[in-house]
Amino acid sequence: MSAPETPLQLSIVMPCLNEARTVGLCVKKAAGFLSAQGLRGEVIVADNGSTDGSQDIAAAAGARVVPVARKGYGAALMGGVEAARGAWVIMGDADDSYDFSNLGGFLEPLRAGADVVMGNRFRGGIAPGAMPPLHRYFGTPLLSALSRFFFRVPVGDVQCGLRAFRRQGVLDLRLRTTGMEWASEMLLKSALAGRRFAEIPITLHKDGRGRPPHLRTWRDGWRNLRFYLLYSPGWVFWFPALVMVAFGALLLAALAGGPRQFRGLVLDIHTYFYGAVFVTAGAQAFLFGVFAKIYAFQEGLIPSEKWLGRVGRWLTPESGLALGLVLLAAGLTGSVIAVLDWRATGYGNLDPARTLRFIIPSGMAILLGTQTVFTGFFLGLLAMRKDRPPSGDGSPFL
Repeated sequence: MSAPETPLQLSIVMPCLNEARTVGLCVKKAAGFLSAQGLRGEVIVADNGSTDGSQDIAAAAGARVVPVARKGYGAALMGGVEAARGAWVIMGDADDSYDFSNLGGFLEPLRAGADVVMGNRFRGGIAPGAMPPLHRYFGTPLLSALSRFFFRVPVGDVQCGLRAFRRQGVLDLRLRTTGMEWASEMLLKSALAGRRFAEIPITLHKDGRGRPPHLRTWRDGWRNLRFYLLYSPGWVFWFPALVMVAFGALLLAALAGGPRQFRGLVLDIHTYFYGAVFVTAGAQAFLFGVFAKIYAFQEGLIPSEKWLGRVGRWLTPESGLALGLVLLAAGLTGSVIAVLDWRATGYGNLDPARTLRFIIPSGMAILLGTQTVFTGFFLGLLAMRKDRPPSGDGSPFL
């Protein structure tokens, strides 16, 4: 049996798809950097199916070429990281937009204990023509702001393609995406896992590929934004749910006793009805947020959280059935009151403004009760994971 390969200090990984004009130069610069620093390292070109001879050029320049069959920027990078033998990895595009001969700034933070070291092109400099204005002044600043706001990612250039990290730390994140959003997933999961970040200024040069980039502004921008939203159920589901329930409850409370005048407008039963609509829609949004959070954890997309265990112990088919039956009973009681009120008039013509003040909240309670019963049973199904026994705190979800 052959002896295992000796671990290295650093692997420099470059994703590649038809970069014949620049990949050789990038590999030579990276190899020269390793030699100048006296590092035991390697240069890996993760080739994603090039048809222009990029593989041969990279190999001739001294790289270890790793073919990656699964298509996508993220798939290529993940294939390179998995194949790497270095404890640390520096990744960067093979289009000569980054200077691989000047990577020393990434090493000091890694040696000091950082898990992820990001390059910042805005602090280091962006050469004329190196970044489209829409990316420079809108797309990247927006995604960076969302990263800080939603996930507390402490960097100012989340889209920078030149970054360093501890290889095992990234493997432990179990990254799932295969496209351009892989770079965002790596940062968001690292932040959620409590990893240490550092940031250094770097310079972005105009690439030398001589063809349009693989990046598609609107398609890939939307994929990144969608990924951010899917990873933040608190803002996508629960914040709107809170607003809708609070607004709907305010309308119901204000109009329960009769019409009210507001700045010349008379608000009556029609507005009362929409109050019930807002409460019901908000409750649905909240439940979808719970489903999304549990599913994301069970699929390894996010780390576990203590509150999820408490929710898992409380939200069971039995508790959902009990609460749902209480709401159903309240709704049916209100309906009976409405019928009795109708009987008092001899079952004659109804006064909608009066009768609907019983019917609307009763119907809302019946809807919420039905949803709650089925929610309990659905969460019970999510908890029935043959490959996941209950956790030490008794939660079926953790």
